[in-house]
Amino acid sequence: MDIKEYFARISYQGSHDKPDLATMSEIFQHHIRAVPFENLSIHCGERIELDLEATYNKIVRKKRGGWCMENNYLLSWALKTLGYDVTLLGSKVYVPERDAYPDDINHLLLRVDLDGKSYIVDGGFGMAYQLWQPMELISGTDQPQTPGVFRFQEENGKWYLEKVKRKQWVLNPSTSTSPNVENEDCRRVYLFTLQPRDIEEFRGCNAHLQTAPDSLFVTKSICSLQTADGVRALVGWKLTEIKYNYRDNMDLVEIRMLADEEIEKTLREKFNVTL
Repeated sequence: MDIKEYFARISYQGSHDKPDLATMSEIFQHHIRAVPFENLSIHCGERIELDLEATYNKIVRKKRGGWCMENNYLLSWALKTLGYDVTLLGSKVYVPERDAYPDDINHLLLRVDLDGKSYIVDGGFGMAYQLWQPMELISGTDQPQTPGVFRFQEENGKWYLEKVKRKQWVLNPSTSTSPNVENEDCRRVYLFTLQPRDIEEFRGCNAHLQTAPDSLFVTKSICSLQTADGVRALVGWKLTEIKYNYRDNMDLVEIRMLADEEIEKTLREKFNVTL
């Protein structure tokens, strides 16, 4: 495993001689624009392994993406290699359909301690709730980013990540099949504690999420990638492309249903993924 090979994979050519916030933010942004959030392995009959070298080979050498336990595990290795103080954390992702959080952790994220401050670094959430920058770990303060305004709320040792939603201008609303939950101003994303985790603690959820019949990742193929001004996502056969803040406080959304024969070409051209 070679940090220079990782930098080539994410097209990062900046300096990395001192581990500061600017360098970390720059590497992070290159990562989320180069490495898709995707679960395509499950739908290709491959097993997703929680092994750092296997993840490195998949993402860096085979130019694939991965889900949180792959993206953030690899990112933790890169940041530690550069001298950052990184801790793995576990979170529970909010399920809007049930208005609830799961009983067990099902998402891996990173805490980085730097110059007396703590930051949450999460390069493995994907879709429109993907952070674009490390977030300072402070409660109740709006932290505006290009995708929207994010904030943490802390209650009795539990930290909640929220995103304030913008209005959406959907170019072809007839193709949108999702129920209209766009009335909500703010969406809860996940909750977490600051309890340090070991990668071994994620083996259970890594296995469960790729085998349980009711797992979202088993029922849907997902591939999303952040772009210079928004995000694109292919969920099943539905391709969604979003431009953030296209108009004043409004995102531009374009949705298209693809035919079977368009899938491989779209993955290749829009996500740089070849299966």
